[in-house]
Amino acid sequence: MRGGQVTASDVARQAGVSRSAVSRTFTPGAPVSDATAQKVRAAAAALGYRPNALARSLITGQSRIVGLVVAYLENFFYPQALEKLSNALQAQGYHVLVFLASQDRGHIDDVVDEILDYQVAGIIAASVAMTSDLAVRCRAAGVPVVLFNRGQDIDGVASVTSDNAEGGRVLARFLAAGGHRRIGHIAGWDGASTQRDREAGFRAGLAEVGLDLFAREAGEFNADEARRAARAMFAGQARPDAVFVANDHMAFAVMDVLRFELGLSVPDDVSVVGFDDVPPAGWPAYALTTIRQRANAMVERTVEILLQQIAAPTAPATRAIIDAPLIIRRSARIPEGWTQ
Repeated sequence: MRGGQVTASDVARQAGVSRSAVSRTFTPGAPVSDATAQKVRAAAAALGYRPNALARSLITGQSRIVGLVVAYLENFFYPQALEKLSNALQAQGYHVLVFLASQDRGHIDDVVDEILDYQVAGIIAASVAMTSDLAVRCRAAGVPVVLFNRGQDIDGVASVTSDNAEGGRVLARFLAAGGHRRIGHIAGWDGASTQRDREAGFRAGLAEVGLDLFAREAGEFNADEARRAARAMFAGQARPDAVFVANDHMAFAVMDVLRFELGLSVPDDVSVVGFDDVPPAGWPAYALTTIRQRANAMVERTVEILLQQIAAPTAPATRAIIDAPLIIRRSARIPEGWTQ
C-alpha cells in the first residue's frame, strides 16, 4: 500500500466486501454474518487498520462513550467499583472515560461540561453530588445520568445505593445486643446521602432498644480526619465502649489510633464496626465487622438502568436500593446467639 492512514475502503477492497460491511463489523450490535466479519477482521489485521470511534460518533451522533465521575479514590471501594463498572460497560460495547471531581459544586459543573463535550451517551457519577441545574443541563443535552452510591431527590436523575439506613439500624442492634451502652459514631461527610442515611438508621436502631448516641465526631470520609476524630472521642475518661465508623476506609484509621496510639484492645476495650466491606476488612490485621456493599449487584443495576435510559430517554428515573448484609468478624463483640 501507498503511505498514509489505512481506511475502511482499503479494508473493504482487501476483504472483497462493501464499505458498509466494514462499518457494520466494527459497530457493536450491527447485523453482519460471521463469515463476513471474519474476512473483515482478517483484512483489518493484515493492513493494521483501527476503526476511528470518535469519527464514527460525529457521523452517527452516538459516541458509545460513558463518562464515569468519581470523587474518592483513596477508599478501596471506588477503585473496585470503577473497574467493575468499566468492565460491565465494555461488555456492552461502550467505551469509558474516567473523570476525577471534588465535592466542590463549581468543579463538578466544570467536569460535567467537559464530559458533555465528548458527546457521551451517558454519565455515571460515583459519590458525587449534582445540582438541579446541572441535572437539567444533562437532560437538555439528552444525556442520562445515574448516581452510583449516592442518592438525591432530583427529577430525572436515577440512582443506585445500598440500603444504608437498614445497614445502620442493623449495626445499632448488633452493638446493643453485645451489651454495649456507650456507643459512639464517627461520621463521614454530612453532605452525602450515604452518611445521612447510615446515621439516621443507626440512631433509629439505638432508639429501638432505648439508647441514645453517646458521642459523635465527623471524619469527613478522610483517614486523617478520622484519626483526629478518634483522638477527640477517646480523649476523656468517659469514653465509648463501641463505635460505628461510617465507612471502612475511616474505620482502619480509627482502629490504628485506638490500638497503637491509645493502647486500647479491639474488641476487648472497644468494639469497632464499619460500612463497605472492602478487601482489607477481611485481613487478619483488621478483621473488621462491617456492612457489605454488594458492588457486583450495584454495578449490574447501574449499567442496566443507564442502558434503559439511553434507549428510552423519557422513561421515569429509577431509584434502586440494594440490600446490604452484616459481615461479622473479630473487631466487635459478638452477641451470643445473634441473629439479624
